[in-house]
Amino acid sequence: MASNYTEASIKTLSSTEHIRLRPGMYIGRLGNGAHAEDGIYVLLKETIDNSIDEFMMGTGKKIEIELQERTVRVRDYGRGIPLGKLLECVSIINTGAKYDSETFQKAVGLNGVGQKAVNALSSEYQAQSVRENQTKLVEFGQGKLKKDHKVAKSEERNGTIIAFTPDEVLFGKDFRYRPEFIEDMLWNYAFLNRGLTLTLNGKPFKSENGLKDLLQKNLTGETLYPIIHLEGEDIEIALTHGSHYGEEYYSFVNGQHTTMGGTHQAAFREAVVETLRNFYKKDFDAADVRQSIVAAVAIRVQEPVFESQTKTKLGSSDVGPKGPSVKDFIGTFVQQSLDVYLHKNPETADALLRRIQESEHERKELAGIRSIARERAKKASLHNRKLRDCRLHLGDKNERAEVSSLFIVEGDSAAGSLTACRDVQTQAVFALKGKPLNTYGLSKKVIYENEEFHLLQSALNIEDGLDGLRYGKVVIATDADVDGMHIRLLLISFFLQFFPDLIARGHLHILDTPLFRVRNKKKTIYCYSEAEKQAAIGELGASHEITRFKGLGEISAGEFKDFIGENIRLEPVSLNHLHNTDELLAFFMGKNTPERQDFIIDNLKVEKDLVDTSA
Repeated sequence: MASNYTEASIKTLSSTEHIRLRPGMYIGRLGNGAHAEDGIYVLLKETIDNSIDEFMMGTGKKIEIELQERTVRVRDYGRGIPLGKLLECVSIINTGAKYDSETFQKAVGLNGVGQKAVNALSSEYQAQSVRENQTKLVEFGQGKLKKDHKVAKSEERNGTIIAFTPDEVLFGKDFRYRPEFIEDMLWNYAFLNRGLTLTLNGKPFKSENGLKDLLQKNLTGETLYPIIHLEGEDIEIALTHGSHYGEEYYSFVNGQHTTMGGTHQAAFREAVVETLRNFYKKDFDAADVRQSIVAAVAIRVQEPVFESQTKTKLGSSDVGPKGPSVKDFIGTFVQQSLDVYLHKNPETADALLRRIQESEHERKELAGIRSIARERAKKASLHNRKLRDCRLHLGDKNERAEVSSLFIVEGDSAAGSLTACRDVQTQAVFALKGKPLNTYGLSKKVIYENEEFHLLQSALNIEDGLDGLRYGKVVIATDADVDGMHIRLLLISFFLQFFPDLIARGHLHILDTPLFRVRNKKKTIYCYSEAEKQAAIGELGASHEITRFKGLGEISAGEFKDFIGENIRLEPVSLNHLHNTDELLAFFMGKNTPERQDFIIDNLKVEKDLVDTSA
């Protein structure tokens, strides 16, 4: 029976209630801090953005960030929020100075929403402003005012101090900040704001050369020519080519890192191709021009329009109410400045031409191999049962399509267990025959010569780039033993070498599966570590029994369902910790057995007591 729909059914929520009820509208995903785009980092970013805007207005050349466990404190030395409006600015939505275009022409933050969201989503929140030897402090809990302090005298320098603790009711009891993600964020702020110093618990972040420094920090291998660094009014670009596969871009709008790109990134990619075609007077294929490019582009526009509240993708078509289109603005700058640079630097122009010609040669060489591989794949697909596909795929017009996943498992046994309990709408399974080929040092034609890799590439639909990727998550699900770890390493190496964008954009994950099952007649606890096992033993008492899972094939379908459902544990594979992927791949995957052997011997740990007496 349908429930009654009356006037009483209509609810009006306060801004705080709405933010807490629908946090995704304001900060995107919640998360526990394991991903760089989780909500706790958005809260920090929104707070720092306000301080950046003060720096952009010419005040406050230092921003101090302190992280103590789960509490963050941000102190700037700008003008300070006007004391009489401090309470409203941090608690009443759509209140702020960013509606005054003369004060903040090209602001970064959420335009009157940001600090209110931080306040509402924090268990504890404090805002303090210092102006002209006076200060005011307000304190909140879950967005509700706890204490409004009176204005008092102060000897501190002007500025604003915000301190907050994200609410574990929303972010979960196990959330935590990863310092490496915060450091990446602060480096981006430093690269985009030369002259500004940011500190994290005293550690400074400062850049002298802007986007050139950004590329140098993030490059994972040798470049084919020195970084090209060009600047103009409201635009800065830096670019070079490496020897890797794929394209890598860092794009920014008004200081905001647009991780999903947008109109400015698309315009830049197009402008580079057109400029180089004109310079060399040859109609190169766009893919050959952009193969192995590493580039950064930052622009500033008035009143930018983003495709989401968290501003990860620019949707604006114009740079301002009276300005040119984003495409024309970037296209004109790149055409003029890059053309002049190449004329002045013939060695760079020659190296760039060689890179394009090498890409062209490899593409044509692969063309014949591709056709043979496709024919073989068509025949194999009639008999091949390696892929158990799902019904929804990334890009489908269905809200659940975004969570579609492909689990890569070893062997038919694990594939059978997972297939029997998966969600057929969003979870696909790809079964490996055994250990895949070590692709280190091989060219991309190995994908077409190796049936398994070609079928995997086809399943993912990434032959021509990530635009056609069929799954939001690519999950490596191997056994937690030596062979499983080796297969995991071989797969990560494959993706890192030929499809680094898959990792850079956060699509690749490792499935965390339980090592132990501890149970008695009343309760079963699955444990993912030795520490969790000992805790479970303590909880269940003497009557417990322990099962050690040696492989995924041993786990029944009924049990497996718990590990890939709501309680799934995924560890994202990130490039954040890699300083040089070429060196890393050479060490782990190359033919340097003596060096690896010495490393293993030097770091080998021998457990004296190998007997598990707890069972």
